[in-house]
Amino acid sequence: MPDPDASVPSEVPPDDPSGGSFNDPAPAPRTATVVLATTDAARLRGRSGTLLDRLTGQLAGLSTGDVHVVTRSSDVIHAPGGAYMIGSEGSGGLADDLRRVAGVARTATGPVAVLAGNLVAHTEALALLLERPGRDTGALVAKDEASPPVRIDRGLVTSAGTSFHDVEGPNGSFRGAFQVGADDLLALAATAETLADLAEVGRFGAMDGAEAGELLLSGLLRSGVAVRAVGLGRLRCDRVTTQEEANTALRRLGEVDESDARLDAAIKSDDGFFATFFVSSWSRHVVRVAAMLGLRPNAVTGVSVGLAVLAAVWFSAGTRPALVTGAVLVYLSFVLDCVDGQLARYTRQFSPLGAWLDATFDRVKEYVVYVGLALGYAGEGVWPLAVGVLILQTLRHTVDFSYAGARVDAERAGHAWAGVAGSLTARSDVAVAAEAPRRRGREPYGPVTPPAETPARQGGQGNWVVRLSRRLERDSPTRWLKKIIVLPIGERMALIAVTAALFDARVTFLALLTWGSVALLYTLSGRVARSLSR
Repeated sequence: MPDPDASVPSEVPPDDPSGGSFNDPAPAPRTATVVLATTDAARLRGRSGTLLDRLTGQLAGLSTGDVHVVTRSSDVIHAPGGAYMIGSEGSGGLADDLRRVAGVARTATGPVAVLAGNLVAHTEALALLLERPGRDTGALVAKDEASPPVRIDRGLVTSAGTSFHDVEGPNGSFRGAFQVGADDLLALAATAETLADLAEVGRFGAMDGAEAGELLLSGLLRSGVAVRAVGLGRLRCDRVTTQEEANTALRRLGEVDESDARLDAAIKSDDGFFATFFVSSWSRHVVRVAAMLGLRPNAVTGVSVGLAVLAAVWFSAGTRPALVTGAVLVYLSFVLDCVDGQLARYTRQFSPLGAWLDATFDRVKEYVVYVGLALGYAGEGVWPLAVGVLILQTLRHTVDFSYAGARVDAERAGHAWAGVAGSLTARSDVAVAAEAPRRRGREPYGPVTPPAETPARQGGQGNWVVRLSRRLERDSPTRWLKKIIVLPIGERMALIAVTAALFDARVTFLALLTWGSVALLYTLSGRVARSLSR
């Protein structure tokens, strides 16, 4: 069944640093952090000092700038590293908390993170959010039934609940920390100010400052901001309200090896079939050794390119032993192509330039291998096949990248005119559009316009093709089949290695043309179906 997303693109686009390798780290904008703490949370104790002292100490060791602590406690809060604090004079309540967040968002030059003050978390858990390569908008979530509930779909948080807002079909929980990228800061400021106005007139009932973070996350989603779901894996990030809960949460931190959990987080859990089962199942050992040797991701990328060139040289010989050797080198080149990205995530060495270079070298390695295979084939008519495969792959890459850019442009245009206040005061996501007409004209701050759907929320609706594709995603065998059909780079490298080792270049090119054509038709039909469902 056509995948409405075109499911998994053949490759990760170069502006998505979650995929492959990265360049050596470039200076990144500092993250301004707002810690929202209630009076009770400010008094909870850790092993040495308060939980707030512990949390601000963790933030000082990460890529954060100013740390603004908003609390109604008069307790003195120490800031390791000289971080700037607001809090001794306290906040006047929920509305005041929200306005303080809006003020930080209005003046920030980089990302803004909002954290609950009663967090007991691994430092690595906070780093997953605060040191993400793209510094985009994301929230820490766990796939459990804890509170507050969220709905996660295709790596995005599509709905977030509070004591006032309901979630349709929750499948996870918000862990009390989210970051807003620089591109979404104006939306954060406007949402926080609107929520503050609504809180002042009692639209959220008895909700207090303890839910300010959840309210902001729900508001961002309802105003059309795309929020990545940053999964914790084995790491822990718990919110506590009593000293007993704090003691239990601190004890649980010691039950997890942070280094191993960090390595687990560096291995993509939702990669292609071949990459997941034939590379990522053992590449963590290579990543650990590379990190111990101090290798940088770019160095690993360079070795990967070198192995691909060597594979092409062996393929050009055309003999059976040479073809087998070339096939092994192709596989090892792809292994290192995965390792460089895993190493980048493990060591947090990121840059957009490095991601772009990695995507570019993926194409270069593949096309060099095509040339080597064609040179080594003794028969006639192989060069037209090689050129045909190259053209087909170039066309597939064009479709992938152009569609991704078109989606971003369309979503931004769609959200530009969307109203906010109506969606923020609706009880559930389903009620957002349904209640807007009868509320219109009666909002205390002007008419209400039905909000634009978020990209992820749209994905759950649409025509029958889209709905069927979503249902197939829930079943593991069909989900893996969909990943295989689109012929991502892992499957292509495996196809080249197997057919070259067992047969010859002609069979390799015919296999690539056949499977690649099916993948292209599958992708195009899925994207057309998704476009028509909007």
